[in-house]
Amino acid sequence: MPRVGLNRAAVVATAIDLVDEGGASGFADLTFAALAARAGIAVPSLYKHVTSFADLRREIAIDSVNQLTSVISAASTGLAGRDAVRAMADAVRAFAHAHPGRYAATQVAPRPDEPLDRALAAAGARTIEVIAAVLRGFELPPELTIDAIRVIRSSLHGFILLEVGGGFGLPDDLDRSFALLVEMVTVGVERISAESRAVATG
Repeated sequence: MPRVGLNRAAVVATAIDLVDEGGASGFADLTFAALAARAGIAVPSLYKHVTSFADLRREIAIDSVNQLTSVISAASTGLAGRDAVRAMADAVRAFAHAHPGRYAATQVAPRPDEPLDRALAAAGARTIEVIAAVLRGFELPPELTIDAIRVIRSSLHGFILLEVGGGFGLPDDLDRSFALLVEMVTVGVERISAESRAVATG
């Protein structure tokens, strides 16, 4: 019999706690053995609540993506242009510092040919919608919006990974460097948008 009070949601929540406690490698290091020990049950009993370890990781990723999307939305609501991008960037960075393991889980990409990944794909699509809304003030042509999102995401992610992983050894101010990164990326988006509009109008 399953332990009283333990259900799928509780198992996933416990796993998320472990991921958060594990730091930047918390998501990668999570094991059924550690989860079972924390939940106070035997490893085979976990299968009464999740179908597989992949199922568990997927649920953690979905929850993490949804939380990050909410954070971005809350930070950027009511802002536009550079202010919106700065607020979004600062929110993503803060989330990664507060929840490095969960941030790592947001990087799980759904497999397009896997039906079980549909919920994760839907969560990711909502994130894209929120970021696209952040960029709306730049008046990017639709065909460049995804490109701009990829550029911004990869720029922020690269900095955050280096920072969280201790990859910046020089004593210079990281906040200043991050602000400059966001400024450079934002100026680039503005330039591409302006050039595209100029070409469109002849």
